[in-house]
Amino acid sequence: MLSMTTNMTMSMTILGPLLTLKVHEQLQAARRAGAAEVSCSLDLDRTTTTVSVDDDGWLWRGQRYPHLAKCKERTVYYWSEGEFAPVSRYSSSLIKLVPTQWGTPTFEIDGIKMLVSEKLSPFQDAQTKVALIEPRGKVVLDTCGGLGYFAAWCLEGGAAQIVSFEKNPDVIWLRSLNPWSPPVGGALSLTQGDVAEKIVELADDSVDAILHDPPRFGIAGELYSQSFYDQFARVLRRGGRMFHYTGTPNKLTTGRDVPNEVATRLKHSGFKTRLHGDGVLATKAGGR
Repeated sequence: MLSMTTNMTMSMTILGPLLTLKVHEQLQAARRAGAAEVSCSLDLDRTTTTVSVDDDGWLWRGQRYPHLAKCKERTVYYWSEGEFAPVSRYSSSLIKLVPTQWGTPTFEIDGIKMLVSEKLSPFQDAQTKVALIEPRGKVVLDTCGGLGYFAAWCLEGGAAQIVSFEKNPDVIWLRSLNPWSPPVGGALSLTQGDVAEKIVELADDSVDAILHDPPRFGIAGELYSQSFYDQFARVLRRGGRMFHYTGTPNKLTTGRDVPNEVATRLKHSGFKTRLHGDGVLATKAGGR
């Protein structure tokens, strides 16, 4: 597996430091110990740097920053207009970048976690799923771009083009501050819009593979509908692969078997399917 801190080609320029409770505690420990410098990460564990520390604050890349008076555990802070502010926004819902033990952040919408992070890094999880569609040389449709981790691994895997959509402009703002999100340009295009509406603009047989990581069924049921899957079958070339994330909801509590419901609908749209991990792996069986 590629090193996530040194070998990825999707690195981006960080305009300012990102702080988490882990970094805050490192700075405060150095301050209490009277240490002149401390090594830490200011880009969510992508790289390590050295900062100078004193009682009044700390120095990094020639600029001084104050110590945080209070640092919350599940929050990423960025430098904005002379102070540290949480990487979060509230428009119609609360969108928040959330640090993980793996360095790579996840994000939440109204407190609902959008990416796996309990047992493995969301970045590693994306790597595993992208490998299923074998992106090299392919045109890939990335339906719900989120923080762009699928797109990052498609780029690393040599995809010819990644056509990505993200409905929520606040999520796009999150990825502009996230050092693990790939920059847009080159092979990667990102459109702010609802893929359920935008997909009709794509030509027949225009993509080689699809990555579909929608919000849960109760939030975005249209992204699990038969008519939407028929659109997948229309735009995907014969033999093309798709990975559809479903999660693994508990049938005893939800009363639904979402993975098998998804597989059944995809079959009706002309796909061969099999359950795979926390989703459905599908192949377009015939022409449309």
